[in-house]
Amino acid sequence: MPHALKLENISVAIEGRQIIDSVSLSLKQGDIGCLLGPSGCGKTTLLRTIAGFEQPAKGELWISNRRVSNAKLSVPVEGRNVGMVFQDFALFPHLNVKENIEFGLRKLSKRELDLRVEELTELLEISTFLMDYPHRLSGGQQQRVAIARAIAPRPKILLLDEPFASMDIELREQIATEIRTILKQDRITAMLVSHNQLEAFAMADEIGVIRNGCLLQWDSAFNLYHRPVCTYVADFVGEGVFLPGQVSGARQVQTELGSINGRQAHGFKAGEKVSVLIRPDDIIHDDASDRQAVVLDKAFRGAHFLYTLRLDSGATVLSLVPSHHDHAINVAIGIRLEIDHLVVFQEE
Repeated sequence: MPHALKLENISVAIEGRQIIDSVSLSLKQGDIGCLLGPSGCGKTTLLRTIAGFEQPAKGELWISNRRVSNAKLSVPVEGRNVGMVFQDFALFPHLNVKENIEFGLRKLSKRELDLRVEELTELLEISTFLMDYPHRLSGGQQQRVAIARAIAPRPKILLLDEPFASMDIELREQIATEIRTILKQDRITAMLVSHNQLEAFAMADEIGVIRNGCLLQWDSAFNLYHRPVCTYVADFVGEGVFLPGQVSGARQVQTELGSINGRQAHGFKAGEKVSVLIRPDDIIHDDASDRQAVVLDKAFRGAHFLYTLRLDSGATVLSLVPSHHDHAINVAIGIRLEIDHLVVFQEE
């Protein structure tokens, strides 16, 4: 299947400082990607490079099988057929909702224009306030209008730069899920920039973790969580701790919590000291277990508590426990290890 978006060894320097270093990734038609990382890691620069606002120093960039950038070529922004949604939505305050959506559709006949606006406003559930101006809308409503305006001309790629940053935390995941449904219905390929992994998980098919301008892993949310390629990705995506271990077999590591067996060979030699990634869902609270750990801290999360537990050695692990198991700080509780993804790294 042809790629809707493809980057090959893209590097970008601004004022002599390298911001992006040899990034390669691709998206299929209708897929949603996310560039995930902390502030200043280069993710927004990479998005701007896709849009055409920044020129790469090396590498090639393709949109819908058309090369739009390399060392000798740079198709301007208006020639790339990309839509953009900015962090502040950038709606025109002097235009109402209908006029904002129509802004990029001036070449259509009135009938075509009316049909496209009707289609989008029904899809995004904003038809009841077409005559309202942006200042009268909630953040979620403004987000929908911004999406409608961006996808109205049917762009090849939709680019979203921290589109949920100005919203309440409670709304972000909900809106991200809703926008994903809308983009999937219209088979729109999109790339999102975010520093929030829950937004990324809710919206994206493929997620790239970026650090200091380097793409560390481009993968599904499941693989980033369960099969991270390095300790940075493991630590950045999801919660967890690294527990010391010693290799005892091609697929086996001994830890304080017992022997852990993996499905695939980990690549380390018998006897080597390693670090094993332990996620909160790997530690099961079990009153019948002989192995105990002391509750150091707990955070209420509605259906669950996230317990921080101290093992006999003094090492700490996290455990996600149903919230009807409400144990006090400094109380010992029974635990057992239930892990089916053995993730091992060189001991640091």
